Amino acid sequence: DNWAFLYAQRLALKQELPLHVCFCLVPKFLDATIRHYGFMLRGLQEVAKECTELNIPFHLLLGYAKDVLLTFVVKHGVGGLVTDFCPLRVPQQWVEDVRERLPEDVPFAQVDAHNIVPCWVTSPKQEYSARTIRGKIHSQLPEFLTEFPPVIPHPYPPSSLAEPVAWEACYSSLQVDRTVKEVEWATPGTAAGLAVLQSFIAERLESFGSHRNDPNKAALSNLSPWFHFGQVSTQRAILEVRKHHRKYKESVDIFVEEAVVRRELADNFCYYNKNYDSVQGAYDWAQTTLKLHAKDKRPFLYELQELEQGNTHDPLWNAAQLQMVREGKMHGFLRMYWAKKILEWTRSPEEALQFAIYLNDRYELDGRDPNGYVGKAAVLCLCPAGCLWSICGIHDQGWAERAVFGKIRYMNYAGCKRKFDVSQFERRYAP
Repeated sequence: DNWAFLYAQRLALKQELPLHVCFCLVPKFLDATIRHYGFMLRGLQEVAKECTELNIPFHLLLGYAKDVLLTFVVKHGVGGLVTDFCPLRVPQQWVEDVRERLPEDVPFAQVDAHNIVPCWVTSPKQEYSARTIRGKIHSQLPEFLTEFPPVIPHPYPPSSLAEPVAWEACYSSLQVDRTVKEVEWATPGTAAGLAVLQSFIAERLESFGSHRNDPNKAALSNLSPWFHFGQVSTQRAILEVRKHHRKYKESVDIFVEEAVVRRELADNFCYYNKNYDSVQGAYDWAQTTLKLHAKDKRPFLYELQELEQGNTHDPLWNAAQLQMVREGKMHGFLRMYWAKKILEWTRSPEEALQFAIYLNDRYELDGRDPNGYVGKAAVLCLCPAGCLWSICGIHDQGWAERAVFGKIRYMNYAGCKRKFDVSQFERRYAP
């Protein structure tokens, strides 16, 4: 279920050539810890096994693509290179580094297998909101939301086999933070991810439309980690969920809105706005209002360590933070509350954004993702209500002016109590 993989095989079949799959394992990526690397590596073990069954060698290359992949291309006489797409600047730079150094006679293609409608096809510019992008995406879905053709056993064998991957040695050698432990509730890999998808359809889809904003109800898909690591395709999830449209129309429509429109809106923002993780990336009205209220007296001020430990005066905020630390996820509705309170309890919008992104990227299984920076796919699964949506009003509108927030949408404890049983959630994640 990956259009880049499918395109690469089509090229190889047309030229009657062997096909290789390479993954470049970098030593560090933003604030990723063993929680993230462990999930990724165990998922890759499944990919490697499937590739072997398809007569396609899988290579785990240790290092940055500009170094290890280019050596591989020369050594194996590679005739063409196909890569996937991510709108974030670090992966974009990896692609650019390879493009600049690749021999001129080796064609290089990038396929957006991250979105259903490719990012650059949806729109040639940054879209203002879901309202401005929704029609553009829906008009393209008949062309792009199709069943995947199969990857077939590859008929052209390589001249040399791939070196066996020493998975445990590779895992042990990672120079990453091991204090953020791996989680038990999410089993890595496509098989486990597809099982979660089926359990969502069978057990939770019916109530998704009505209970998705209640953190005490099991109504979300929980698919976000598998989406983030490419172990389950969003397109596959939509194809499966849409089969139940007649039975659960409201839930299916909302799921498509979150998993397609809101998710692809986040990619659009990160692709066309190079300040996607900065206050400078906010709209002019939001930058103005935040600047006007930057010196407002804060009701509480917390240091990063106090926030990280869930050690504030607010038991609901603490519970949400501790859920994220322990489980690598936070309920989507609470993500918005969580980020907005960081704005209220820190010295400046810049510090609030810095703290929120750090905590998100360090603890969320699906951190370091376009949705973490800006998405409002808060009800999709675990997808974080994006830090810039919550703190800088991206894809939102101006609201009634108040201290600290200015015209940024406000949320408070009393509002949460009207939405769901706050004390039940607090008890569940007590310190």
